[in-house]
Amino acid sequence: AAVPAGMLALLGALLWVPWRALDGAPLPELSGDQDFQLFLHKNLEFTRKIKGDVAALQRVVCDTFQLCEEEELLLVRQDLGIAQAPLEQCHGRTFQAEGCFSQICAGLRAYHSSLAAVLELLPGHAGLVETLQLDAANLSSNIQQQMEDLGLATVTFPAEDRGPPPAFSSHFHHQVGGFFILANFQRFLETAYRALRHLARL
Repeated sequence: AAVPAGMLALLGALLWVPWRALDGAPLPELSGDQDFQLFLHKNLEFTRKIKGDVAALQRVVCDTFQLCEEEELLLVRQDLGIAQAPLEQCHGRTFQAEGCFSQICAGLRAYHSSLAAVLELLPGHAGLVETLQLDAANLSSNIQQQMEDLGLATVTFPAEDRGPPPAFSSHFHHQVGGFFILANFQRFLETAYRALRHLARL
């Protein structure tokens, strides 16, 4: 689909304007693009749904393993090597549309992979974990397609977080690892949600 010149100019501007400066700026080119707005609102709802499913699994981990408070597990976390997928391109001062969308896609792929460890941990909840994996893949695909429709270049980031799911030395470490995979994924989704909501408000 052809992208209006005004839209390209606006998205170019998004690459460098600090988030704070965007807040009050009138941007009719973006708000007037109904397809882009529809994409944002549909995927805001989708992201909210995924967040709810992650929260449901967090409650299962809390109820099943009595792992509920992150502060109590920080020392164990140091031994696990579970990294948070980066989203610095989606934050205020460093916000970049292409970079942000690319990081969301890369992070969703990473969590799709690491959720395999949660699936092993909670076989009785396989349906919910597999739905979450499918939703993560679909959200990534939606964003990738929208980037192509807008003519945005995909930014490739280092692949250190896209390897196989982590291996754990004990069942307890596996439990704590599952806890932190879900906690990190929830934080990741919160940031992604705020970025999409910010664009929807422009």
